[in-house]
Amino acid sequence: MKRINKILAANRSEIAIRVFRASEESGIRTAAIYSKEDRFALHRFKTDESYLVGVGKGPIQAYLDIDSIIDIAIKANVDAIHPGYGFLSESPEFAQACQDNKIEFIGPNVDTLRKLGNKTEAKKIAEDAGIQIIKSITVPKKFDINSLQSATEKIGYPLIIKASWGGGGRGMRVVHNESELINKVVDAISESKKAFGKEDVFIEKYLEDVAHIEVQILGDKHGNIVHLFERDCSIQRRHQKIIERAPASFLDTKTREKLCNAAIIIAKKSNYVSAGTVEFLVDKKTKDYYFIEVNPRIQVEHTVTEEITGIDIVKAQIKIAEGKKIGEDISLPSQDNIKIDGHAIQCRITTEDPANDFMPDYGKIITYRSASGFGIRLDGATATAGSVVTPFYDSLLVKVTSWASNVNDCRRRMDRALREFRIRGVKTNLVFLESIINHEKFINSKYNTRFVDEDDTLFKFKPKKDR
Repeated sequence: MKRINKILAANRSEIAIRVFRASEESGIRTAAIYSKEDRFALHRFKTDESYLVGVGKGPIQAYLDIDSIIDIAIKANVDAIHPGYGFLSESPEFAQACQDNKIEFIGPNVDTLRKLGNKTEAKKIAEDAGIQIIKSITVPKKFDINSLQSATEKIGYPLIIKASWGGGGRGMRVVHNESELINKVVDAISESKKAFGKEDVFIEKYLEDVAHIEVQILGDKHGNIVHLFERDCSIQRRHQKIIERAPASFLDTKTREKLCNAAIIIAKKSNYVSAGTVEFLVDKKTKDYYFIEVNPRIQVEHTVTEEITGIDIVKAQIKIAEGKKIGEDISLPSQDNIKIDGHAIQCRITTEDPANDFMPDYGKIITYRSASGFGIRLDGATATAGSVVTPFYDSLLVKVTSWASNVNDCRRRMDRALREFRIRGVKTNLVFLESIINHEKFINSKYNTRFVDEDDTLFKFKPKKDR
């Protein structure tokens, strides 16, 4: 059994703070890294130590500088590194560098990251396990236009292009006809390279009336795997999630069991260790489900799962990294002791203008008043009056999560919380989130992944209070 004494969060903002809090509650010291552009960022002041990373690199590249991060970790004498989400969280090269320097990587092992970090390889694992997948083709690094068009015709339009590595909707492009194909492939490759440092993309059939469901899993170093049930992540804009809920209120018990069992099978086939999510598309009419990918890391939306299970997922990751078994620690309950308690919804408040194609906004926050009260949780890092939102990073300002014993009370509590917020100085999506929470389709769980893209009434919503 290995005791971790100090953890470095190889990330920034909200997720770095999340790691620090779980570490401190576990009696573990913490260290942060920050780019030059993040020298005033809150996360560097929420830790025991902080270090400038990637000197001379850009704001994104600084957090992708493996050599610099490892040097800092050695200098700071840390025992473990938590990669958070995004950046290097799914990088087998980073995990290998940690291993080579005898630093615990709080996440899956190198081999698992190589298998599952590549979505195409992950599909092969699922298919071999007898789990239904969506047909796809890999785009060669030097692709021939005619051959690519011929291959996609066999799948049939509409199609969706996805980055083989990473997540967060980066690199995704929906293709409706042949004339759009090449330009969107090129755009997807470019965005994938910028976001993940890799140019690999693949193309698959785009299913139009489906829900995006993901199952949270935890695996220890002794071969034990448990699931923490599922989340519904279908409310998306530009293929990026903005509202998540747990459990999926439209799922029946039989389908839930099938999805969770499928997730366990894939995790065991992959020798999975630490926290991760197994993602599916579920046909809302037939309840047929299709494996799409595994995210081998913590997810932005993990809060809703924590709220309905009472399990601190980041703390569980730390216990697993120390070698503890599932079932022997209060942070790592056995499957029989994991139950669904109530309902949770998470809304991502972002500095974006929904009326202008969700264009990111930045500047100084003049006024900031947040929500509070029973059943409301806030996770953020830049949300204070006087804080400056920069153009360098993701537009996420704060995550607000509501919990209640039933789905209707949970939705009403979220509606109340959103109306309590007052943010001035930068544009936000607050009113847009209100419009979704109050929409008949959301109330009755009658939406799919295309809801935001296709329902214009969301942009005409009039809030109950003046913004």
